[in-house]
Amino acid sequence: MNQQARTETIQEATVTYAAEVDGRVVIIEHVPARVCVQTGEQFFAPETVERIHAIVRGETRPARTILTPVYDFAA
Repeated sequence: MNQQARTETIQEATVTYAAEVDGRVVIIEHVPARVCVQTGEQFFAPETVERIHAIVRGETRPARTILTPVYDFAA
C-alpha cells in the first residue's frame, strides 16, 4: 500500500480513552486522535500522550464520576 492510500484511511477524531491504573478505571473523554477507519487503531500526538499521563496521575480533577459494573467472563 502506498503512503497516499494509507493516509486516506486515517481521520482526525475525538475518542474516549480508558485505562486501568492501580485497580481503578480511568476514562478520558474528547481526546484528539488520528483513527484508522479500517482497523480502528488510534494514534496520539506526543503532547496528547503527556496530557493523558498527567490526568491518569491525578493532576486534574475529574469532570464527573460514574459507577461501573464489572463482570467476570470466566464465571
